Amino acid sequence: MNRLRRLLLALAASAALAGCAGMTVAPQADSTPRIAVMSAFEPELVLLRQKLQDARTTRINGVEFHTGTLQGRPVLLFLSGISMTNATMNTQLALDRFKVSHVVFSGIAGGVNPNLSIGDVTVPAQWGQYLEVLMAKEVAPGRYETPPFIQDATLPNFGMMFPRPVEFRSAAQPQVTRRFWFEVDPGMLAAARAMKVDLAACAAGTCLRHPPRLVVGGNGVSGQAFMDNKAFREYTYATFQANVLDMETAAVGMVAHANGVPYLAFRSLSDLAGGGDGANEMGTFMRLAADNSAQVLMAFLAQWKP
Repeated sequence: MNRLRRLLLALAASAALAGCAGMTVAPQADSTPRIAVMSAFEPELVLLRQKLQDARTTRINGVEFHTGTLQGRPVLLFLSGISMTNATMNTQLALDRFKVSHVVFSGIAGGVNPNLSIGDVTVPAQWGQYLEVLMAKEVAPGRYETPPFIQDATLPNFGMMFPRPVEFRSAAQPQVTRRFWFEVDPGMLAAARAMKVDLAACAAGTCLRHPPRLVVGGNGVSGQAFMDNKAFREYTYATFQANVLDMETAAVGMVAHANGVPYLAFRSLSDLAGGGDGANEMGTFMRLAADNSAQVLMAFLAQWKP
């Protein structure tokens, strides 16, 4: 029986090797080095599409990739799709099929830091996946215990949810590690710190209570849930010192790190993630926030020297 098992394993290995030898690599759709400029969904990309020069569109796996120039820079404009899996899949697709030198993201987000206001544009220094969690067993009313073999759920919990780092490896770091934060490129972040940008305070007759600001640095978190809960917002700020939360950027950052590509994200607050006095504000301020983020990104492209 052992001899038969070894033979079957050898045959399977040979078949796998033969399959690898016959694999084909998808052709590059464009050979020009470009900055990938991403947004999650269409309203975030409107202003950037309007400003794109010499535009050409390539469709791959249903995703429209727009090449051209923005602020004189060769760019690749596309939508990641909403949430973590779409963002991961389509970021990697772009890196595989185009010659991407850097990744920048522009879009809206929920505000977590109580010192920030709707319309502010944030440029966090690092991003983490705050909904990568262990769902722990309730051993007594309101008391939860983690399994003894899970040693990395060390951050403060929210009820049964205990945050954990994610598995990570790359060509530069092939051994499996676990990490929570994925830092943005320090040179790009420094360039963002040096910017001065005028941001809109009114849209369609609705004005913000406070003049919007550009806030560079701090933390951002991402997860596969639309967050509109005051208690969880407060927990997120206390636990991760997050300025903002969204549903894509940490996934994009992880893919960028795995491929050795520098990245940066601009996120403008469209709502307060459940911290507002009334109903969620995203429907009112989404366009203003999206355009403010895009304006900052364009100013960055105009001033940044890679």
